[in-house]
Amino acid sequence: MSAPLPLVCPAHALQAEDHTPVVIVGAGACGLTAALALTRLGVDCVVLERDAFAAGSTALSSGFIPAPGTQAQQAQGITDSVDLFAADIQAKAHGLAAPDLVQAYAQHIGPALDALAIHHGLPWQVLDNFLYPGHSAHRMHAVPEKTGAGLMSRLQAAADAAGVVVLTQAQVNELWADDGQRIRGVGFVRPDGQTERIRCDAVILACNGFGGAAAMVKQMLPEMAEATYAGHVGNDGSAIAWGQQLGARLADLGAYQGHGSWAVPQGALISWALMMEGGVQINAQGQRFHDETQGYSEAAVHVLAQPGGVAWNVFDDPLLAFAQDFPDFVTAQGAGAVQHATDVAALAQLIGCLPEDLQATLNAVQTGTDPATGRRFKRALQAPFHAIKVTGALFHTQGGLDIDAQARVLRQDGTPLPNLLAAGGAARGVSGQAVWGYLSGNGLLSAIAGGHIAAHTAQQFLKDSAP
Repeated sequence: MSAPLPLVCPAHALQAEDHTPVVIVGAGACGLTAALALTRLGVDCVVLERDAFAAGSTALSSGFIPAPGTQAQQAQGITDSVDLFAADIQAKAHGLAAPDLVQAYAQHIGPALDALAIHHGLPWQVLDNFLYPGHSAHRMHAVPEKTGAGLMSRLQAAADAAGVVVLTQAQVNELWADDGQRIRGVGFVRPDGQTERIRCDAVILACNGFGGAAAMVKQMLPEMAEATYAGHVGNDGSAIAWGQQLGARLADLGAYQGHGSWAVPQGALISWALMMEGGVQINAQGQRFHDETQGYSEAAVHVLAQPGGVAWNVFDDPLLAFAQDFPDFVTAQGAGAVQHATDVAALAQLIGCLPEDLQATLNAVQTGTDPATGRRFKRALQAPFHAIKVTGALFHTQGGLDIDAQARVLRQDGTPLPNLLAAGGAARGVSGQAVWGYLSGNGLLSAIAGGHIAAHTAQQFLKDSAP
């Protein structure tokens, strides 16, 4: 289905018999979290999803969500706090993330995950065998499948059980606003090309960023203009287009999540846990070129700067065994992404570099601090070796509509629009202003914490406007 132009239309011309208190645009983790929260609050809503089934960017992710102070953390004896998490977010963003959003998301993500567990049966487990870059505590939560697809499947099942109305193959292309910029309804295109409309009292944009809009990426993220896009095609920038028509303010448009470990030609995400536990990235000249533990997002730019825009993830037997605990890695391995070399000479032949250059590189991977990159290694790598050819990819954007800590979309003067909310990919995140500000898990943090917050704000909207 081709994407219709996203328009803001004058509310006085709206003709629609159907009405629901809240319309949610998008059925990813953000939209379904918001819908489930509204259901718990006793507020009816309809979720409109452009695809044939709920998946979105969440299903393409690892599905790992950072959160402090959850019941799952406490059950595993993990000490963490909202303040520590907020400090980690700002440290990664060089202090440039919106302070009110950082505090709000750090504060609300734990209760959001606990509510999903208590009321909807999502069985969280905390990954406690490694730390992702920038995190001071084990706080990555996952469902047992340890995949984004598994997370979406469980959220969809929870929505079904709760009676949430999700209309699929319903691509929203209209917001109907009155003279006061209050959204009175939405219009959406069905597979037969017909547009249907529904009246509402509040709208939550949980739809998308702009990673799939090539022209916008070229303009705002020029370093990623030629990069592989590994995100969802629905990230077409429509939320930004609506916001601009309404006079909304945009923020952090230079922020995004890249990933320096996209297997080629398989097109599969390789867990960065391999790098954190001792793996290295080596270019076609047999050289390391960055400190791999600084983060997988900025690693995308580093990898793309190498000859041919590719690198090789190199690791050994203990790391291979470790990685096989991640279902996504097992799938990539089954697709032929992992290649093997008995010694340095065989690894050099695989990479296409000189054996002596590769040997010198691996000789420098020793216990202690590497003087060239500043990385600290726990141990050396030992033959036999394993390698995966990777490139840098763009996953999703972290900038968008400016919002306050209640998820209200803000005008240019900083005042909120009357009843328009945004979260997840539609809104600015907490990753500062560039690729290096992305702390692992920030995408699902803003989706789930933002969806949770937006639902409570929408409920308050309805209370305040009740006769």
